[in-house]
Amino acid sequence: MPIARGAALYAALIAGLALFAIAVIAATPGARAWAKDGPGGISSTSPEPATEPEPASPETTAPSGTAGTALLLGTGRAAAPVDAPAAVKKAIAAANKIHTKPYIWGGGHGRWWDRGYDCSGAVSFVLHAGGFLTSPLTSGSMEAWGRPGRGRWITVYANAGHAFAVIAGLRWDTSGDTSGTGPRWHPEMASTRGFVARHPAGY
Repeated sequence: MPIARGAALYAALIAGLALFAIAVIAATPGARAWAKDGPGGISSTSPEPATEPEPASPETTAPSGTAGTALLLGTGRAAAPVDAPAAVKKAIAAANKIHTKPYIWGGGHGRWWDRGYDCSGAVSFVLHAGGFLTSPLTSGSMEAWGRPGRGRWITVYANAGHAFAVIAGLRWDTSGDTSGTGPRWHPEMASTRGFVARHPAGY
């Protein structure tokens, strides 16, 4: 009698474990698929099991300005606006290459890459990079360059003695820098009294 009672308890225990296993299978999607398709794994008609998303990679691109406006960085360089045309981005990138050069009268007129730049040489350099000029211009010549008035992206302000540009909201000028003269980006606008405003067609 005690043997029969032990066998009955053992059988009840086995049955309880079987019911527990069935409950686990019913609650687990992967286990259900395994039970359905056998130990070979999920069938080809079953959806792929969900996986954890890859962690977002750190930002590797250069910073950009907001729509329509360049961003002046702490390095003195400018970041082109996200929506700027390619020609404008090229002009900004060119300015960034010479933004620490000194002011040299006549600089940038005998050759594009020079050891320093004057006002019209610095403006000519960036216009050339954007595809708007084939040869450097003097300040006086810039009074008749391009189209009259302010542009959407680039405006050149010129008179017989000086020239500067405003590109995507930043002033590109060889004067007005507290650390010395030379081609630099400036966030503030300068007076345009006595200057003619010109811009490249379409920009």
